[in-house]
Amino acid sequence: MDTAQHIAALEQDGNLLATAAERAGLGAPVPSCPPWAVRDLLRHLGYVHRWAASHVRGQPWREEPAEDEVLRGGPPDADLVGWFRAGHAALVSTLQAADPERQFWAPVPGPSGRAAWARRQAHETAIHRVDAELAAGPVTPFRADFAADGIDELIMGFFGRGPQAPDPGPQAGRLQVLADDQVLADDQVLADDDGAPPIAWRVELTAGGRRAARVQRGPGPAACTLTGPASGLYQLLWNRCDRAAAGVMVSGDGSLAQSWRDGMHVRWD
Repeated sequence: MDTAQHIAALEQDGNLLATAAERAGLGAPVPSCPPWAVRDLLRHLGYVHRWAASHVRGQPWREEPAEDEVLRGGPPDADLVGWFRAGHAALVSTLQAADPERQFWAPVPGPSGRAAWARRQAHETAIHRVDAELAAGPVTPFRADFAADGIDELIMGFFGRGPQAPDPGPQAGRLQVLADDQVLADDQVLADDDGAPPIAWRVELTAGGRRAARVQRGPGPAACTLTGPASGLYQLLWNRCDRAAAGVMVSGDGSLAQSWRDGMHVRWD
């Protein structure tokens, strides 16, 4: 996916999130992020959008509050959805206007600062859109190409940032993720229903599954394999649904899949 597509996804999912928040009500619990209520979700993401926009503008904040301080901030409930929409719209317009070539810091590296922030905020907003919709009712499925891009960002971006251990060959700690639906990226068919291999990633989990020691793209030997639609895998790997809701099949050592759910989390720090 390119930067324009990420910005378009960010705009769409932010609007869907605000609509779901209004439908659920600010006091509704968010089942995927206990003990948050919808108001906490809006305060968190409203802050993140403003924080991200400040970096894209080249004006990063010198002091960043802890999460509990963020959740105590923001406007009163009567103004909260409007405040969220304003911050979301400002981030979209800031990314649209940003220099596509300028390099600056982003939490997950990319070809440029603008590209990296557009991708990160598209997926940040998409996953929290799922949270808002879970509080309100059914979840809108993701396009397969966007979901596969999100899986790649999670595995290769977040869990691929640290030092990579040497390849030990097939071993008990290797978890494989296979997206088996049709996924398009950069106008090239990466997976289809005519026998082409699905998009795949492999993760070497350390003892106890508390971190990834090595990440790779491509299929190969693994102790446990998760196979299913990209949209379901995306939500499952972000711990937003269980295997049944994701439509994902687990083959091999299912304890590795549970280790991921128990130990692999992205937190505000």
